[in-house]
Amino acid sequence: MRPIREMSEREYFACVGQRPGMFVGTASSFHQLTAFLTGYDQHAIRHGGQGLTGWHEWLVARRGRSCNHAWPGQVLHIALPEGWNNITDLPSKDERHAIKVLFQLLDEFAAGREASPDPQNSD
Repeated sequence: MRPIREMSEREYFACVGQRPGMFVGTASSFHQLTAFLTGYDQHAIRHGGQGLTGWHEWLVARRGRSCNHAWPGQVLHIALPEGWNNITDLPSKDERHAIKVLFQLLDEFAAGREASPDPQNSD
């Protein structure tokens, strides 16, 4: 019997992004997905993983400027540079785009971690 290979964070994020309904329900929203990822982050850190450590800072650097928003707002600034009214009630077109951009950004972030020679950034 072959041992089961553990899924990398990057693979896990891709899995969630491809089938968000499996993780947060069929009415997946940007807000629900960010809440899910916050829970993922807290669980990982509590159990010795790195979770999304550095994610907010990476987003600020990626965007090129800071503001008082937490990381979901940083993602929205990148995805919807014209702005938004309510994170929990985005128009469906904006919702779909924000979710797509969220997982593209997570993939870039995770790829950077995988490529980093820093032992703290390895899975």
